[in-house]
Amino acid sequence: MGLLIVGSIGLDDIETPFDKVKNALGGSTTYIALAASYFTGPVEIVGIVGDDFPKEHMEMLENHNIDIEGLEIVEGAKTFRYGCKYHYDLNVRDSLYTNLNVFEKFNPIIPEKSKKSSFVILGNIAPQLQSIVLDQLENPKFIVCDTMNFWIEGAKQDLLKVLPRVNVLIINDSEARLLANEPNLIKAAHIISKMGPEYLIIKKGEHGALLFGNNMIFSAPAYPMENIFDPTGAGDAFAGGFTGYLEKNRDFSFDNLKRAVVYGSVMASFCVEKFSTKGLENLSFLEIKNRFIEFRELSSFN
Repeated sequence: MGLLIVGSIGLDDIETPFDKVKNALGGSTTYIALAASYFTGPVEIVGIVGDDFPKEHMEMLENHNIDIEGLEIVEGAKTFRYGCKYHYDLNVRDSLYTNLNVFEKFNPIIPEKSKKSSFVILGNIAPQLQSIVLDQLENPKFIVCDTMNFWIEGAKQDLLKVLPRVNVLIINDSEARLLANEPNLIKAAHIISKMGPEYLIIKKGEHGALLFGNNMIFSAPAYPMENIFDPTGAGDAFAGGFTGYLEKNRDFSFDNLKRAVVYGSVMASFCVEKFSTKGLENLSFLEIKNRFIEFRELSSFN
């Protein structure tokens, strides 16, 4: 089997200095799956929504060869909802509200056919739920894990049980410093690597990403964006592009992981160009490949 993604699916109200949207498609699973769908498929997802979740969103996901058999729809209940307002530089946002709704009692049940998935992305959910997912899988070959400050601060012991079971941990720079209790990112990476993950990726937003593993470090640039409308989901799009590329060619050499990091950055760059998932919905692989080549030319020198 191919790629399985478990995480949140929601509806967002997003405001930036440029515009705002309401009831927009959101959630970590959504961004990850769309980004990954350009490299592999079918992509299988496990999540939960209420009966207020628009059917057109489900149809759009299915049109991207995303299998929604594992999507639980709770009758008479509301979908997870999130609202935020970004500041002018888009690096800072104020959370306006978080309504967990059906997501509060999310208990991920993996469909029988998905238990054989070779590649798994554990989206930003409670570490205890991440462990529950892993316990249901038969023999995954490559596991990618995401987490956030909330879990690092409130469920660190559960997270420390997950990390030795994953191949890659993807977090941002502030999360890395918090998890390691170390301000220097290089030192923080060494500390986190001893917690169990085979590889560590530290996202630095507009400053690119760092890949650590095999006693090596790779620094990937960020694509110089002229138009950034909505940073929401960029990190998830990164994870989807990264893992989708690896699932496609199944080459786990450090050199290929470096290429996967760049493809992750490519998908993140498309994501931020439009609100919600719109930047990921109508791409061609030629567009993705061309931007990968632009990335390569930007960062190469003699």
